[in-house]
Amino acid sequence: MTTVAAYAAPASKAPLERTTIERRAVREHDVLIDIKFAGICHSDIHQAREGWGEAIFPMVPGHEIAGVVSEVGPGVTKYQVGDRVGVGCLVDSCRECDNCKAGLEQHCTGGSVGTYNAIGKDGEPTYGGYSEKVVVDENFVVRIPEGLSLDEAAPLLCAGITTYSPLKRWGAAPGKKVAVIGLGGLGHMGVKIAHALGAEVTVLSQSLRKKDDGLKLGADHYYATSDESTFKELAGSFDLILSTVSAPLDFGGYLGLLKAGGALVNVGAPEEPIALNLFSLIGGSKTLAGSAIGGIAETQEMLDFCAEHGIGAEIELIAASEINEAYERVVTSDVRYRFVIDTATI
Repeated sequence: MTTVAAYAAPASKAPLERTTIERRAVREHDVLIDIKFAGICHSDIHQAREGWGEAIFPMVPGHEIAGVVSEVGPGVTKYQVGDRVGVGCLVDSCRECDNCKAGLEQHCTGGSVGTYNAIGKDGEPTYGGYSEKVVVDENFVVRIPEGLSLDEAAPLLCAGITTYSPLKRWGAAPGKKVAVIGLGGLGHMGVKIAHALGAEVTVLSQSLRKKDDGLKLGADHYYATSDESTFKELAGSFDLILSTVSAPLDFGGYLGLLKAGGALVNVGAPEEPIALNLFSLIGGSKTLAGSAIGGIAETQEMLDFCAEHGIGAEIELIAASEINEAYERVVTSDVRYRFVIDTATI
């Protein structure tokens, strides 16, 4: 066991505070990672405040982890000391079900193990990236290519894969029109990746406040959804709409923006249920879908793609002492576009 410093929420809705946690001794197939940077994802806030249901406390959030390998177990073959690596939302799965064998560990029918707010196969709670070190099985670690800086790579481990996976699955490519709802931590990555995939990209945001940013990030068009004329002008325009916001939307209105056979895919996860008139799906044979991160192999594919295209997250680097302030700013959408903790300050 190794004692390391961390920032934890001691109880639901409580401010995060500095503490210490125990990391397990390195097992045969484990990798010990010195965490250099940890992104702050909106889902960290949902879980620390029990917005998605009952949670495990004390909680050390953080599933956007970038660091350097400092020790490996005797059976490790994929990594060695000094390698630049990352850890995303998963640290284990059953590895035997059909989904795991298909590279869909995030949908493990035996129950995947989250990087934090979960119980590991050893019966112990998992603690995330707001800490100095983490121990993870080598099969749930990914390699960060040399072309990516660690601080800008950290958010790719959630925000990057969460947008890359559905964009690839639903065919974002040259000749396709893709809309991204929201230009936040997820949305700005969606714009960058959809643009790099060759699609014609439109941002749909409440206002035009971030229009200049959106166009610089790779959007071809930018519309305010608060303007009623937007929904008339863009009716039947898109092959794919990616919703990255965690607020409930008028899904019927957005489905009206799709071409026949188009798909509206949700990666944002509102805390409240939604209402939907199914005629908005039936008319035009449209699809309303969801997507959750990606498997380990696809996460590596995403990192390699981002390195090839020079894509990192747009970040605000903060000290650990600023985490609580950062949470409040995320809730009010006051971040351009992802807070990343310099874990040397923990």
